[in-house]
Amino acid sequence: MAREAPRPSYDPAGPDHALRAALQDLRTGRWMAMRALLADTAHGWQWTQRTQVLAAAAAGTDVVRAWLAEEPESVHAAVMHARVGVERALRAQRERHRRTHELWIESWDAAQSATRIAPQDPVPWVCLLALAQLDPEQRWEEHRVAAPEPVLPPGPWGLLAEAGKRDPYNREAHHRMLQFLYVRGGSGRLAEAAGYAQWAAARAPRGSALHVLPLYVRVERYRRASGHDAALDLHWVAEDSAREARRALESWFGHTRPAERSLLDLNHLAHALWGSLQFPDAGRVFDAIGPYFTPPPWLYRTPDRARAVEVFTQARERCRAAADGTRP
Repeated sequence: MAREAPRPSYDPAGPDHALRAALQDLRTGRWMAMRALLADTAHGWQWTQRTQVLAAAAAGTDVVRAWLAEEPESVHAAVMHARVGVERALRAQRERHRRTHELWIESWDAAQSATRIAPQDPVPWVCLLALAQLDPEQRWEEHRVAAPEPVLPPGPWGLLAEAGKRDPYNREAHHRMLQFLYVRGGSGRLAEAAGYAQWAAARAPRGSALHVLPLYVRVERYRRASGHDAALDLHWVAEDSAREARRALESWFGHTRPAERSLLDLNHLAHALWGSLQFPDAGRVFDAIGPYFTPPPWLYRTPDRARAVEVFTQARERCRAAADGTRP
């Protein structure tokens, strides 16, 4: 009997109910639930994830500023102040806002201050890494440090190393490095990004989300090639694509607990397995996703981005049917 599939929806908190409650409080202009949540969050993957999601929600408000004004000695408020500043600067850059440079410098100052206030926290260094993409020409010295391997390009390697000292293999830090490489030199070089993703994944221990990095580069290449062209579906069934998906499944998904998995990573893995026709394995990943769809990468498979959820649903149905067929 076919299983009833949950209706997919986008929720930045995903299955993190405590984070969802804090987001609801934040959207009404209150910060107490955010403070309580962060006080109960240990440093590590969850800390980085929660501060990122909270900052995205707070960037259009003065909630964090109000918290910092009320509790100027709060370390967590200082870190969130840096987070919000970076989010605003990156949004301004995407929108080509005239205040982009001003917001960049303000957020850089806030992040630098947070590195001193919270010396053991990787998030201020992740913030500085995120800002590196605003300097694609690498005018700042800290953005053109020699790479640890001669085959890799210069970049903000010192910032990545500082984040790594505090949280080895920090997922967001490596994604921020990848985003920098996408724009390095003005247009980015996907070959460099692909080489970096393979290098990072090869160094990562089992269970690390860095094993999923190559799938993001493959999606970026597909996106730049106007991936909704049906002829480009061959991009996903190529041997190297199938191998990358299989490696991520075995080295990451197979060695993590549900609470340790990013929804974006799960969606990218399901998408890659589906695209490479590994339907039963993709069905297992769709089961882990549940109803928590994320627009990327599905929106790149259709010229009408509003239909991304339909692409997700059709892929899920196909893969879960195949998975059911393999179960005794």
